[in-house]
Amino acid sequence: MIQIKLPDGSVREMKMNSTPMDVAKDISEGFARNVISASFNNEIVETTTQLTKDGTLILYTWKDDLGKKAFWHSSAHVLAQTILHFYPNAKLTIGPAIDNGFYYDVDFNESILTDNDFGKLEKQFLEFARHKFEFKMRQVSKKEALDYYKDQNNEFKVELIENLEDGTISFCDHADFTDLCRGGHIPDTGILKAMKIMSVAGAYWRGDEKNKQLTRVYGISFPKQKDLKEYLALLEEAKKRDHRKLGKELELFTFSPRVGQGLPLWLPKGAALRERLEQFLKKAQKKAGYEMVITPHIGNIELYKISGHYEKYGEDSFQTIGTPKDGEEYLLKPMNCPHHCEIFNTKPYSYKDLPKRFAEFGTVYRYEQSGELHGLTRVRCFTQDDAHIFCTPEQLDQEFKNVIDLVLYVFKALGFENFQTQVSLRDSDKKNKYIGSDENWKKAEDAILKAVKDKNLDYIVKYGEAAFYGPKLDFMVKDVLGRSWQLGTIQVDYNLPERFNLSYKGSDNQLHTPVMIHRAPFGSMERFIAILLEHTGGNFPLWLMPEQVILLPISEKYEIYTKKVLNLLENSEIRALVDDRNEKIGRKIRDAEMSKIPFMLIIGEKEENNGVISVRKHGEGDIGTFSVKDFSSLINKEVVAVLEQF
Repeated sequence: MIQIKLPDGSVREMKMNSTPMDVAKDISEGFARNVISASFNNEIVETTTQLTKDGTLILYTWKDDLGKKAFWHSSAHVLAQTILHFYPNAKLTIGPAIDNGFYYDVDFNESILTDNDFGKLEKQFLEFARHKFEFKMRQVSKKEALDYYKDQNNEFKVELIENLEDGTISFCDHADFTDLCRGGHIPDTGILKAMKIMSVAGAYWRGDEKNKQLTRVYGISFPKQKDLKEYLALLEEAKKRDHRKLGKELELFTFSPRVGQGLPLWLPKGAALRERLEQFLKKAQKKAGYEMVITPHIGNIELYKISGHYEKYGEDSFQTIGTPKDGEEYLLKPMNCPHHCEIFNTKPYSYKDLPKRFAEFGTVYRYEQSGELHGLTRVRCFTQDDAHIFCTPEQLDQEFKNVIDLVLYVFKALGFENFQTQVSLRDSDKKNKYIGSDENWKKAEDAILKAVKDKNLDYIVKYGEAAFYGPKLDFMVKDVLGRSWQLGTIQVDYNLPERFNLSYKGSDNQLHTPVMIHRAPFGSMERFIAILLEHTGGNFPLWLMPEQVILLPISEKYEIYTKKVLNLLENSEIRALVDDRNEKIGRKIRDAEMSKIPFMLIIGEKEENNGVISVRKHGEGDIGTFSVKDFSSLINKEVVAVLEQF
């Protein structure tokens, strides 16, 4: 017998060689019908994998992220099978699950796949799925794997296998289809009830522009047809909310090929929006004891070699910058933290001086591949609302919790109410990805886990998602369309302070190394604004809107009264403008609605004679007549109610 521990802490005694599905059935037959994937001792396994030792088992359904991953990974196999059915000379390469669905990169040789082919592929995909073919894993020798794909003349799979070690190679079979695969499948194809091919795109083999260009076929699948219909409806809504479309309509930002790909240009309204976000956070940071600093956009390459950023990010950075001095090289700043370490190093500190909290809206640079650039969510230069806290080990717990409070305040003020936290730990089997000792990592990971438990946060643990210098707490926010975004991060770092020889004098009169907390509630200003645009549809919180009020005089006869109202609003620190175009009032109202300005003030003879304003609210229509004083009070009370909570 073996002991199987479940996530709720309960233990089930099972026969040797029982499978995850056997355990699911032992819990209940109803539950087992919904189980589609599993992990055992933190490793993804098949639902048919025989368990031969004690361990911790997690069973996943469609509701779980890892359940969806197995569902979509399995769908990629069926898509590949379908492609070969119609294009037997095509060469398969890789087909992973992604955040929303899956793709398969294919060399179609002389054939071309177009939108007109999608229907036949979708129909055949579901026909294959209907037969309930089981996914079966089998180990193969390196020679056997190479021979198999050499016979198929598939140089792509051969290249993949040549980089694998003998004894670690496996195939997955279903029906008469075989694919190179590490595993992680649903029980059978019958669970795949709905599928749609979303698009095709070009993709270079292994992301290298020097290699052959393949066709990437994107698809998505669901366990119910109803789920697919709902997803497609959400996609239509997402198109309306696309931040690139709204950014153009609201005149917030633009891109220019002459400036360069992935380098956003902020227009006046967008710059004002960013400035308000910065001032909002600066005010909260000042209350929390942060000090603002400014660091250069470049640094000597040695700085980033000490920190480890050059080793870990060098391939994703811009090329080094040479100077007239022989052998001297600089790098566009990939991260702010090494600079902040050097700021801490400028003078000696006592334990009585700590914590030191240095904050900066610092612009950093990464050379993202052109095919991965996407509006503001994936750019080559972005500004982080970065801060680094240098504290004693005894201060770490409270400082970390204080940062959690700050992040939650930011989310509340901006309307992000649906979120989950993720404790991102290192993969202990791949320690070469990280720097620092096991002791430092354990202290840092324990600190984060204690804080999230003490704060009663809803959290999950993900292994392999830590930063290279320390574990982190990531905030995963769901927008109004149900999409999950990583916004805000807090990291505990014992390693960079050691690398930069940071120290403070303790109460024992000896030198000690401080602990470093990295934090960024917004993360990237560019990405944050993109997500906020899509979440709100451009209807930002009132305190953040570029223009809160627009005055709409019915005719030029009311120009003097309109200016008087405008001055009164501006004296109350309300952002307002006047639409004095020679247009009918109906046209002015429609244009103001399109610009998403929260309040429209109609000014005509009745309003001037009575010293009032008629107010319309965006999306709601007429809300009544107010004095300017009462209207100003209404707006300011709403703004203060949000911003005075920290």
